[in-house]
Amino acid sequence: MINNLTELMLSAARKAGAEIMRHYADGVDIERKGDGSPVTIADQNAEDIIIGVLNSTGIPLLGEESVAAGQIPSLGSRFFVVDPLDGTKEFIKRNGEFTVNIALVEDGVPVAGVVTAPALGLEFVADETGAYSIVQDKDGSSEFIRLQTRPDGPRKVVASRSHGHAALAALCQELNIVENISVGSSLKLCLVAKGDALLYPRFTPTCEWDIAAGQAILLRAGGAVLTMDGAPLKYGKAEVEFYNPFFVAAANEDVAKKAACLMENLVS
Repeated sequence: MINNLTELMLSAARKAGAEIMRHYADGVDIERKGDGSPVTIADQNAEDIIIGVLNSTGIPLLGEESVAAGQIPSLGSRFFVVDPLDGTKEFIKRNGEFTVNIALVEDGVPVAGVVTAPALGLEFVADETGAYSIVQDKDGSSEFIRLQTRPDGPRKVVASRSHGHAALAALCQELNIVENISVGSSLKLCLVAKGDALLYPRFTPTCEWDIAAGQAILLRAGGAVLTMDGAPLKYGKAEVEFYNPFFVAAANEDVAKKAACLMENLVS
């Protein structure tokens, strides 16, 4: 159903998720990075596991914890982007809305991705074969359910549980949004890929590892991710320390373009 490299990425995410859940059960020791954001031993251990699994490919890996430690490889045109524990705040709050994110980027575009939410039992994958959620059957086998966005579906917006913005309400009014779904981590992008929401606007800072895997899943499901100037969101931005500009993820390019234009007007 998915190619061998995506299978390896999924295996790495599952192993990292098992390590994260061990810490989730035992309790969390919290430290602070230089920017004040929280980090736990689970973050580092999970990234070490992912690096160990993916090292055999010879593909460079851009990892959140490695970057924080000053370890930035020469990336080239093809590299992995890893957030070993996206939603550390959700992990600390123990609400289950944290994920393991692994993406493969080629020429600045996420072409394959894995997002797992180990506490919720959710798995999403994507590559050139399509985008899927994975359901574990009682016999231990895996069922791959194809994902497809719904541009004409529910007029719902998905937003961050931990990072809100005053412009969101105005955007929702302009687009006739009927419901705001609050959820943590890269699950926001997966909800748009599933067709459960129309768009995910982001008015606050993110880094490439926060959304690369989710973007790969959304793109393969028929969606789009654009910056406020209407350009596709690209990866490998070492010159800005891998920070992303504000962006919108949406069910298709038309919805994304309309929302991006409105966002630009709202924050200008």
